[in-house]
Amino acid sequence: MNVAENGGLFFLDTNLFVYAQATNEPQKQPVAAVLIAEALRTGRGVISTQVIQEFLNVAIRKALPAFSPDEATDYLYKVLWPLCGHFPSRSFYERALQVRNATGYAFYDALIVTAAVESGCRTLYSEDLQHGRTIQGLSVVNPFLGLP
Repeated sequence: MNVAENGGLFFLDTNLFVYAQATNEPQKQPVAAVLIAEALRTGRGVISTQVIQEFLNVAIRKALPAFSPDEATDYLYKVLWPLCGHFPSRSFYERALQVRNATGYAFYDALIVTAAVESGCRTLYSEDLQHGRTIQGLSVVNPFLGLP
């Protein structure tokens, strides 16, 4: 997956961070790790506070291997916080409800889409949403498509 092909800002869904740490996902782990590294290296990757919350919840409770409190804090400061470029407002939630109604997505997925749109991203990397779909100028890309 070469993010340079898409240009502009790109948004990373929570599942990429989960897979980057998942030793039980040998095909998905390197793909996710490359996207996160590219996001940090170029400054073009964006996440929202929702992604931080969801990932840390998984990382300390369910991840294989689970993060210790110190590891979670370290990852927050070195990876998650530098990428966090979206902070919710009242109008954000109104727009997310509109996205939910227009797309049929679950509310939490609509929050991700809306955060990506409000951040000015052109691409949303996510395994959970419909690959190839365009929503308000945002293209959904499943970076794991085609993996065995």
